[in-house]
Amino acid sequence: MLDRIALALVIIGALNWGSIGIFGFDLVASVSGGQDAILARIIYALVGIAGLWCIALYSKICHD
Repeated sequence: MLDRIALALVIIGALNWGSIGIFGFDLVASVSGGQDAILARIIYALVGIAGLWCIALYSKICHD
């Protein structure tokens, strides 16, 4: 279950970075009240932690 949550957060982060790169639009910031808002910082932190988790998940998949 934790793997799926982490993967979903990484996908959200990737889509957000894609929208920033292509359109210059930060969806997380616009939904949560700006980049410096507490909620945005929590979301960014969770996406970062999920990325680290997925590195470990990738390593586990590659060694199986």
